[in-house]
Amino acid sequence: MDVNKVLDAKGLACPMPIVKTKKAMNDLEAGQILEVHATDKGSKSDLTAWAKSGGHELIKDTEENDVLKFWIKKG
Repeated sequence: MDVNKVLDAKGLACPMPIVKTKKAMNDLEAGQILEVHATDKGSKSDLTAWAKSGGHELIKDTEENDVLKFWIKKG
C-alpha cells in the first residue's frame, strides 16, 4: 500500500487522535492515504465513524502490540 503520510497519535487520549487525524488529512490530496498509529482503544470506533462521516474510506485497520493502525484514504 502506498502511504502518503504517517501520523503518530500514540499516547493521546480522545479526542486528540481525531483532531490530529483531521489536521493531517487537510494536508493530503483526494485519493492519498494517511496511516494513523494510536493506542487509545476508543480510536477504533472514533476513526471509523469520523472517516465515514467525512467522506473518507477506512481501507484497513490492524492491532499490533497494543498499537492500533489505520489506513484512511482521503475522499
